[in-house]
Amino acid sequence: MLHFVFQTIVIALCAAMAAPAFSGEIVTREFKSPALGRSWAYEVYLPTGYETSRLSYPVLYLLHGNNGTRRHWVEQGNIQSTADALIESGEIPAAVIVMPDAGVTWFVDRKEKMETAVIRDLIPDVESHWRVLKSREGRLIGGLSMGGYGSLRFAMKYPEMFAAAALLSPAIYDPLPPATSSARSVGTFGTPQFDEQVWKDMNYPALWQAYLAKQTPVPMYINSGDDDEFMIEVEATKLYSLLRANKQPAELRIVDGAHAWSVWASTVGDAMKYIFRYSAKPSSAE
Repeated sequence: MLHFVFQTIVIALCAAMAAPAFSGEIVTREFKSPALGRSWAYEVYLPTGYETSRLSYPVLYLLHGNNGTRRHWVEQGNIQSTADALIESGEIPAAVIVMPDAGVTWFVDRKEKMETAVIRDLIPDVESHWRVLKSREGRLIGGLSMGGYGSLRFAMKYPEMFAAAALLSPAIYDPLPPATSSARSVGTFGTPQFDEQVWKDMNYPALWQAYLAKQTPVPMYINSGDDDEFMIEVEATKLYSLLRANKQPAELRIVDGAHAWSVWASTVGDAMKYIFRYSAKPSSAE
């Protein structure tokens, strides 16, 4: 009997030791967005200890790609385990990660007022409902493909709001998207036909001079697979070169891979390590 009890204790101790010390939680929140005129849902990663701590955390707004969902970063991007590991190792501070639904809006005010919804509805809802920092230094933005396009626009149009940005395979085609890009077919940039002028009016070169004039640099991490079917490695290098020529802080990574989750899931950790260099640390609740 004593042997059985001892064996049970040993098994329990081993199980406890094998369990990860850091294991964040993914939860869903839904709220009414005035800009969208409907309910809107987003996923939230909460770091270990969130429920019992009295801290406010930096927050990363992480955007999905064209026709993606708020669950894609969780289910295909392994964001929970990546964030857990980076926080446990001390490579990033404990943080909240917010992942909203955006369909094929490209995060602009066209199909829906998605840009307005992010700035005026989502961020205020996050800052009122969750314990997150409410300063520029407490906010980061990032995303893949369409989400990279949106993240770059947000960073350049509202640099006073974001401390840094991560652009993974950003669909920032200059001057125009390739024939195979979904930007041409989803009806966001003109319907029933793609409108070249609409694209140019909304893409980052149109924001460039106003961004520089604000003199509020947003450090940017930019990457692409070297076999991206949309040749985004060229676009990533072009943007990086433009930033560098204008003495803007930036990092560029061209990695092995295509326009695929194998690239984004394997590089989001590297992106987070860079952008969180510029974020505030968790602090006593405001």
